[in-house]
Amino acid sequence: MDSTLQLTFYAADTSSHLFRPISESTIRAGFPSPGQDDVNSSIDLNKYLIKHPAATFFARVEGLSMSGEGIDEGDLLIIDRSLNPENGDLAVCSIDGDFTLKRIQILYGGKIRLIPSNPEFKPIDISADDEFSIWGIVTATIKQNRRPRKF
Repeated sequence: MDSTLQLTFYAADTSSHLFRPISESTIRAGFPSPGQDDVNSSIDLNKYLIKHPAATFFARVEGLSMSGEGIDEGDLLIIDRSLNPENGDLAVCSIDGDFTLKRIQILYGGKIRLIPSNPEFKPIDISADDEFSIWGIVTATIKQNRRPRKF
């Protein structure tokens, strides 16, 4: 299976502020807790999600190689190009001019392996013959959780 992505990059625009209410309570994913009226502060999503505006870009995911991590086609990636890659980071990488989204595994001797989370895809071992770069580190993924309705 092909493990490359076709990405269109969009620059981050943080010139506006988007303050939205936020609950001071956490939301349980297990047993429900009694409802609380704790919405007493707000959050600016630009400030929360974008730490380095000049180096931050957005791209949509196309492909299924990271579906084991809940990253699906159509999800929106927030990519920070100013971060230094670390072992285990989720990264957008360029291999011979094609983009791919994988976990970085830094092996002994500085060798790099790119790890998919879908077992239908194989890891990619980067060799000296590859034109390779880590384009940016994914800091967040935005996904639509409401399924499209069929009428």
